[in-house]
Amino acid sequence: MMKTFAAAATILLVAGSALAQQKPAATAAPAKPAGVEDRYIGYYYPKPNSTEVYESKMQPIDGVDRPQRVQFVTVVSQGTIQSSYRVPYSVFVKGEKADKLIIVGLAPGELGTIYRMRALLANMTTMSRMSPFFQERTVAEDATFFDLMKLLGFQSLTITDGEKLTHQVTIK
Repeated sequence: MMKTFAAAATILLVAGSALAQQKPAATAAPAKPAGVEDRYIGYYYPKPNSTEVYESKMQPIDGVDRPQRVQFVTVVSQGTIQSSYRVPYSVFVKGEKADKLIIVGLAPGELGTIYRMRALLANMTTMSRMSPFFQERTVAEDATFFDLMKLLGFQSLTITDGEKLTHQVTIK
């Protein structure tokens, strides 16, 4: 999984660099208006039990948009599918701009507490810190997986056990 994550970051770096040379940086998406319902509730995950806002000091990388986010998550997801062991979660992206990362537990109890969810996200931070992509753009020992998400232009992360528990993080 670590090699896959680094490969995904490298692919994104190359694709993002090429795109940045071709067109100007995209403007930030407007904030979701208050009262707008999350259309993925009840389909991919239950209504969030908890939420948080992560304010990153990072700035999104110019030129990274929907195709790069989809490609990044596709490579990460392929790594989980092709792993020599069963990975207990699925990673995918949704949203018109592919700026909503979703992680769904695939087995009962695997992500059944907020602490297990945070442990998985801590592991993703470790994997992020090992990638050359992340090391070139951050102070790797201080930055987190949420900072990587901000660099790539993600707006939110939703993590769920796929049954009862959902935690949602807004990335600002």
